[in-house]
Amino acid sequence: QVQLVESGGGLVQPGGSLRLSCAKSGTIFVTYVMGWYRQAPGKQRELVAGITSDGSTNYADSVKGRFTISRDSTKNTVYLQMSSLKPEDTAVYYCNFRHTTGWGKIYDYWGQGTQVTVSS
Repeated sequence: QVQLVESGGGLVQPGGSLRLSCAKSGTIFVTYVMGWYRQAPGKQRELVAGITSDGSTNYADSVKGRFTISRDSTKNTVYLQMSSLKPEDTAVYYCNFRHTTGWGKIYDYWGQGTQVTVSS
């Protein structure tokens, strides 16, 4: 099993920055994808950024150039550096760990979420 704990959310003014952290524990996998999703009230959860076990990254168009996903040297913590924040970035941000078996079975694990509020 995998456990994920997010931290770093809070209130920030438009144009400000925040860094979210996701600490992973539990089962070790060779291949995986970790990512950040967000969900605003009344809105569907959406992928913000992802990083694979080989270091490849991808971002939602809405955050490209503003957000950066990274991981530490031990690969047990993933970060989301958010800059130039906009009110529309306001949401609960969730850390996700996804592992796909050789049989094509997908396993998703989620953190509890951390609130990010961008407001003047």
